[in-house]
Amino acid sequence: MAKLTLKDLKAHGKRVFVRVDYNVPLEEKGGVMVITDDTRIRATLPTLEHLIKDGAKVILAAHLGRPKGKREPSMSLAPVSDRLGELLGKKVGFVDDCIGEKVEKAVAAMQQGDVLLLENVRYYAEEEANNAVFAEKLAKVAELYVNDAFGAAHRAHASTEGIAKVVSSRGGQCAAGFLMERELKFLGEELDNAVRPFVVILGGAKVSDKITVIDRLLERADTILIGGAMAYTFRLAQGYKVGKSLVEPDKVDIAKEALNKAAAKGVKFLLPVDDIVATPVKSEKLDKKGKPVIEWRNPAENASMDCADDVAGLDVGPKTIKLFSDEVAKAKTILWNGPMGLFEDSRFAQGTFGVAKAVAEVTEKNGAKSIIGGGDSVKAINQSGLGSKVTFMSTGGGASLEFLEGKVLPGVAALSEKTCCGCCK
Repeated sequence: MAKLTLKDLKAHGKRVFVRVDYNVPLEEKGGVMVITDDTRIRATLPTLEHLIKDGAKVILAAHLGRPKGKREPSMSLAPVSDRLGELLGKKVGFVDDCIGEKVEKAVAAMQQGDVLLLENVRYYAEEEANNAVFAEKLAKVAELYVNDAFGAAHRAHASTEGIAKVVSSRGGQCAAGFLMERELKFLGEELDNAVRPFVVILGGAKVSDKITVIDRLLERADTILIGGAMAYTFRLAQGYKVGKSLVEPDKVDIAKEALNKAAAKGVKFLLPVDDIVATPVKSEKLDKKGKPVIEWRNPAENASMDCADDVAGLDVGPKTIKLFSDEVAKAKTILWNGPMGLFEDSRFAQGTFGVAKAVAEVTEKNGAKSIIGGGDSVKAINQSGLGSKVTFMSTGGGASLEFLEGKVLPGVAALSEKTCCGCCK
């Protein structure tokens, strides 16, 4: 799709409504909510700096968490405005609402190059309902619209789709920000025309979350490496014992189909050959849902393809790390989506960090193109300290998966199409 981009806009002196993805992790420290990872804020800086330099009046909208249509103080975007101001080196205004008189008054007072952040759009249930009246209220202060929130582009919400339709209906342009443009380039064009060998690394918990992606990538990849809990559904499909490992028994037939399709197409499809296992024990602690927290005891290396009845697989083992790393070392294009294990626990992080190291090395030494497909994969590679060593990290978790599945993203579809200037005739 040839959509308008930021460079197509004449934004000087215009009120530009920019949808960003500032759904950042927050933690309470001393009674104050503190941002623990500002990656998503930093990712929008090129777009904002361009608009500021162009003399636009920049109005930012975003969501944070799931307040379910209510004002939840712990999910306020106020801390984001402070951090964004530090990163931009200038004051960022903040309004504790996203529609209404307060917003209109603050926007009316804006000068060229000013930046104003609005409060969490999900404080209104109408946002997720893509309510047309709410979209009109959001659009009241907008002359142009820019979507730089790839991570929210798979949702047809008022601030991602509804407002774009309103602005377009008034003759206003709707364009992709620089981040959105890069996401579409790397997850679309770069993978569609991948330099071979093309190696795909897939992890995470569920086959059901990735099966459509697997099916589509079997048409393009040379090698697919499977890790994470989803590997155990494939093992079950091969007749191995999985113990207490997380599996989807109802997805065994789908896993078998993927294995058969890979064999028929000559795609190398590799599963873990060893793993790190541990015994699950219910503790007296309760999680947020009131369920007992599972403690993992007696972690041990398991060289068998079978898991004992009383243990669960929580990470790939050393032989698998070497096997996967050797395949990655041959690659010219790499797509990685999903961790190899329960990396949040340092005892089960070696598989994920080992793969991260292999990806970083082949990128740096051999000039391979490495694309990290959002979500936990980005969190994991940042945690490994190797985030700066890869080619591109997507900011979208669910959005990147749906895009890789070939689905149309509503937030992208709503943007203005580029029109032919006549030179191509």
